[in-house]
Amino acid sequence: MKSILTKSFLAALFAASCLFPASAQNETTAEGTRAIEFPDIPGYVTLKCDLHMHTVFSDGSVWPDIRVQEAIRDGLDAIAITDHVEYQPKRKDIPHENRNRGYELAQRSARETGLVVLNATEITRSMPPGHFNAIFVKDVNKLDQKDVMEVFREAKRQGAFVFWNHPHWTSQKPNGVAELTQMHKDLLAEGLFGGIEIYNYSTYSDEALEIAREHRLTLLGNSDMHNLMDWGYDIPGGGHRPVTLVFATEKSEKAMQEAMENRRTAVWFDNTLVGDAGYLSPLVEQSLEIKEKGNGPVPQVVIHNHSDADYILENLSDYRLHNQARVFILKAHEATTLQVKTLEELDAFTLKFRVLNAFSSPDTHPEIKLVVE
Repeated sequence: MKSILTKSFLAALFAASCLFPASAQNETTAEGTRAIEFPDIPGYVTLKCDLHMHTVFSDGSVWPDIRVQEAIRDGLDAIAITDHVEYQPKRKDIPHENRNRGYELAQRSARETGLVVLNATEITRSMPPGHFNAIFVKDVNKLDQKDVMEVFREAKRQGAFVFWNHPHWTSQKPNGVAELTQMHKDLLAEGLFGGIEIYNYSTYSDEALEIAREHRLTLLGNSDMHNLMDWGYDIPGGGHRPVTLVFATEKSEKAMQEAMENRRTAVWFDNTLVGDAGYLSPLVEQSLEIKEKGNGPVPQVVIHNHSDADYILENLSDYRLHNQARVFILKAHEATTLQVKTLEELDAFTLKFRVLNAFSSPDTHPEIKLVVE
């Protein structure tokens, strides 16, 4: 009898695994998927990217194909495998002379999936200048040089886009304050880097954002993951990795690089968006759809939020709300009804809001307008 029950149990378990594969069991968001969702904006496609992560080919704990599988589950459009060019702690266990090997394996794994995998590396130096990522590189091996300035110059010769990693990292900046040294100013003067991480793994820097604004640097936010993504961000429990949103003309390496060189990015982390208001405002507006409008002096307006962000809005309209305070939340992937006190029946009116969980500077929030017709 025990044997029969065991066989029946295993058969049922197998059937369940066929009906509900591992990928489906790990779907977490309100619309049934763990994929990070944000809309395109007028003129551009919104690419969701994680451009800083590690594998066993430096100090990471996973094979490159795992990074690909994680990215596909999270609905990303592009990733960069940024194993350290100088720091190779697993070299005795995984000997490799080719610093491009992690990228090659990831790209092979991503074939025919639609995921863009970039060749990249992390330049790993003490402060100054600290750690930098070079993405869109042609050959990582040529960046394995002693003279750090020559490493940056080689990256430039290869047409790479270089950005400063975690400038507020307390291991190199004990006070947690990102600031430029003379070497960083020299690198900028030569045009040797063009971006800066304002968010890395789980830490954020207002000072890095201020540096970006002053020196016209591209904003990035990345996971810098070394272990499993699900462990780092409790994705099965509803968490999400940070991503860099790139507003490109199309989904391609060339279009991505053009967008990044022209600072068309935003950063999404911990229910917060940071970027230029010229991109954040249309991103939020495109996320919101007015489904219904009622009549009368207190019309009901139903707004559906199609993004992954719970937007925290402050009402700046000419009209007060009958069922909400001045500050309220539009939940991700949910419809919210607003009762608007127009005081008279109108054919159309405009609602104006400040998005309090979005920042274009440390103290400035973008504003949006919704026309109700």
